[in-house]
Amino acid sequence: MSMSKSLTERLTEGVRTALAKAGLPEPEACLWEVPRQTEHGDYATNTAMVLAKTARRSPRQIAELIVKHFPPLPEVERLEVAGPGFLNVVLSAAWCAQALRDILAAGAHYGRGESLQGTRIRLEFVSANPTGPLVIVNGRAAAVGDSLARLLRAQSARVTTEYYINDAGTQFEALARSFEARVRQALGDDAPLPENGYPGEYLIELAAEYLKEQRIGTREELEARLAPHATGEGIVEHFGRWAVARIVDRQRAVLRDYGAEFDLWTSEQRDVRGRHLPEKALEELAVRGLTHEHEGALWFRSPEFGDDKDRVLRRSTGELTYFAVDLANHHYLKFSDADRVIDLFGPDHHGYVPRLRAAMDALGHPPGTFEVLIVQLVTLLRDGQPVRMSKRRGEFVLMEELLEEVGRDAARFTFLTRRHDSPLEFDLGLATRQSTENPVYYVQYAHARIRSIWKQVAEQGIRVPPWSEIDLSALTLPEERALMKRLVQYPALVAGAAHALEPHRVAYWLGELAGLFHPYYKSHRVIQPDQGLMFARLALCTAVGQVLHSGLDLLGVSAPESM
Repeated sequence: MSMSKSLTERLTEGVRTALAKAGLPEPEACLWEVPRQTEHGDYATNTAMVLAKTARRSPRQIAELIVKHFPPLPEVERLEVAGPGFLNVVLSAAWCAQALRDILAAGAHYGRGESLQGTRIRLEFVSANPTGPLVIVNGRAAAVGDSLARLLRAQSARVTTEYYINDAGTQFEALARSFEARVRQALGDDAPLPENGYPGEYLIELAAEYLKEQRIGTREELEARLAPHATGEGIVEHFGRWAVARIVDRQRAVLRDYGAEFDLWTSEQRDVRGRHLPEKALEELAVRGLTHEHEGALWFRSPEFGDDKDRVLRRSTGELTYFAVDLANHHYLKFSDADRVIDLFGPDHHGYVPRLRAAMDALGHPPGTFEVLIVQLVTLLRDGQPVRMSKRRGEFVLMEELLEEVGRDAARFTFLTRRHDSPLEFDLGLATRQSTENPVYYVQYAHARIRSIWKQVAEQGIRVPPWSEIDLSALTLPEERALMKRLVQYPALVAGAAHALEPHRVAYWLGELAGLFHPYYKSHRVIQPDQGLMFARLALCTAVGQVLHSGLDLLGVSAPESM
C-alpha cells in the first residue's frame, strides 16, 4: 500500500486512465463514497453520470467502458456497474491484508498527509468578549476550533491559532462602569449599574477580589486610590483594564484545562487601535476610491463587492466603528503572515460576514482566502428535558460548570458529533452515562478493550513476533475484512475533514469504527490456542486501537488504557 497516496487517489487515477483509453473526457473531480450496503462494494462513484452530457453517452455505457479499460491495480479485486451508471469497487482481500501491515508500520503517522504543506493559516476561534465568564457555546467553538487546528496540522499546514480580545469600545466601557458600580456597592455606596451594564454576579466576586488586592476597605481609601485617574476616562480605563485582565486570565485557564491552547492573544486596544491600523485602512480604501462621506460619516462602498448596502466606517462623531477596526485587524495583522484566514463566529454574527468578506476583497485578498464558520447555539438537556445549570442568575450556562459535570472528553466529543453550523442538543445524562448510547464512551471503550487484550498478553507471557513476520491471510472473517477496509479509509477521511473544515466527520467515523469492533470483540476470541490466528487478530486489533487513538487525538479527546 502506498502511504504517499490515498486509496481514493489511486482509484481516481485508475478511472482517469480508463477514460483516456476509451477516448472519453476526464471529469474535474472524481468523488468517492462508501456505500452503506456491502453488496454495493467498498467504494462507489457517480463519475459516469457526471460525464454523460459532455461525453454524449448514457451513464451506463460510460461506466461499462471504465470497467473495460480500468488498469490492473493491486487494491482492486473487481469493478461492477450498478443501476443507471454507478461504478462500484470491491477491494482485494490480499491488498487489505498488506495495507494492514503498512498501517502498523506507519504507527502514529498513519492518517497524516501533506495536502496542505506550506499553507499558512490563521485560525481564530472562541474570542469571547472579556466581559464575563465563558459560556457553553464558547465550549463548542473551542472544541471545533482546536480540533480543526489539529486536523489542518495533520495535513502539514502551518496553523497559527488566535484569540482576539475585544478590549475597547462600548462593551469595554460598559464593563468598566459596571465593575466600578460593584466595587462601590461593596463599600456600601448606592451605586446603580449603567443601563447597558453587566448584571452578572461574577462582577460582585471580582469586586471583592479587587478590594482585597488593592487593600481598600473604605470609600475614602478607594477615592485615594483613584486620585491618579481623576478624569472620568481615566477611571474607566483603570477599572476596565483591571477587570479585563482578570476575566481573560480566567478564560485562558478554563480553555487550557479544556485542552485548547492559543498561539496568539491579540488585543484590540494594544495591537490594532494603539498602532492606528484602522486609520491606515481607511486611507487605503479611500485611495482605491471605495469610501464616501454622507452626513458627516465615512462609508465603505461594500455593494461593489457583494454586500447589500454601504457600511459605516467612521461615525459623524469621529468615532471608528467596530467594523473599521476589525477590517484593519484582518488586513494588516491576520493576513500579514497567512495565506488563509479562518474565523469561527457565533450565530449572531451571520449578517456581519458579507461586509467583512467584501472588505477583504476590496483590499486585494484573493477570493476564498477569507473564510468564516458559523458555530450554532447549544441547547442543554438532562435525559431529554431542558435544564439550566448556572447558579449565577440562571441566564447562561458557564463552560466551567459544564466541564465540572461531564468532564473534558465528554464535552469535546459531544460538541463534535454534529456539524458546527447545526444547532446541537447536549444531553448531560447521556454524556455521563457508561453505555453504548454515549458516543464518547463507546469509542473510548473500544480503545480500552484493545489495551486490555495487550495486558492479558503481557500477563500470560505471550511473545508476539514482529508484524512483518505475521501471516495476515488468517483474517478471513467478513467482520475482519470489514475492519481492515474501514481502516484504509482513514487517511482520506482525515484529508477530507481538513479540506472541508469539518472535524465532526472524524467523530462520526470513529463511532462507526467502534461499532464494527465491539461486536467482533464479543464474538471472536483474540487470545487462543491457534497462535497463527491469535497473532493475526492481535495485529488487526492493534491497528484498530492505533487509529482510534489517532482519531481521538485529532478531537482533543483522550484514549484511555482502561475503563
